[in-house]
Amino acid sequence: MQLKSVVQPFGEVNVYPKNNGEIDIVATILMVPDIEGARVGLALDGSASMKKMYGISGVVSSFFASAAITQNVVEPVTRVMVKYLANFAATGKVDLINWACGAAGELIEDLGSFSGEAIEQFPIQGPKIPWGTGTKLLPPLRHFINKYKDSPAIGVKQPAAICLIITDGIIEDLEDVKEYCFKYALEIADKITPFIKLLLIGVGKEIDEKQLEELDNMFEGSFIKDDAGRDIDLWDYQVADDIQILEQIFKEFVSAETIVTNYGRILNQEGTVCEEYNLGVPALMRFKLPAGSTSFTLEFSGGNVTQDITEALPKDEVPLIPLSQTEQW
Repeated sequence: MQLKSVVQPFGEVNVYPKNNGEIDIVATILMVPDIEGARVGLALDGSASMKKMYGISGVVSSFFASAAITQNVVEPVTRVMVKYLANFAATGKVDLINWACGAAGELIEDLGSFSGEAIEQFPIQGPKIPWGTGTKLLPPLRHFINKYKDSPAIGVKQPAAICLIITDGIIEDLEDVKEYCFKYALEIADKITPFIKLLLIGVGKEIDEKQLEELDNMFEGSFIKDDAGRDIDLWDYQVADDIQILEQIFKEFVSAETIVTNYGRILNQEGTVCEEYNLGVPALMRFKLPAGSTSFTLEFSGGNVTQDITEALPKDEVPLIPLSQTEQW
């Protein structure tokens, strides 16, 4: 399980309880990504449920329209994201589309490619084609993969392209998407197609986070590996409300070869040393905690940071704090 409540400087913390009580941890350190030569795409949800986020009230009668005006929150957020993402794009531009448009949410609207400066002059006001009546993820997925299929195959450490897909609802074609992704991952493993990293960002209250997790974890422990025996991990996800700094978007774009500080060690809540990094703390850490652990602390030169993991533990494994007689009454 991926923790929701993550303490900085950790970017992503995954907790895997084992049958013997031990707990495997995979954690990353937030940092500005070292990405070279990648194309970047951004897909905005064009389904009708997004209208309110564009400041469109949906009121039919013009009599009430002036009283129902809301703020367009998509435009400023899109501009900030494009400016940030353009810094990592090989072309210096972000390819922008609307998706989930039209009948059944199957249409794509290509808006063009934008630098950080150009996006300031472009109005982000929702699709010009009809708003969608469904949310189909396969069309934007195919769009980006076809667009970037001729990008250099750099390997899974350095993706040929990074595609962010904004969604506010339930993905209606999840099984089709998974089937397509498995076939695509096999082509990556066979070096037929380049590795493309896909990031889903959920916004609003109607998202199905279990679906986002299902995509994120679909290749965990699968037989589809790269040359080094690593899982080909196509997907990552983030809930927009949990994003505090933009670096969190790239929380998976780190490696065990990147050293963030010269020395450190991992301890659990009882002070048991679980891992020691004599040659430097990597940006991607993998370690085990003993049975009964409820948190871990990374100690490093000049400081320490503690991460609680109880939200990912089975309830019967989380120790209860006994109440005093007065508190019980």
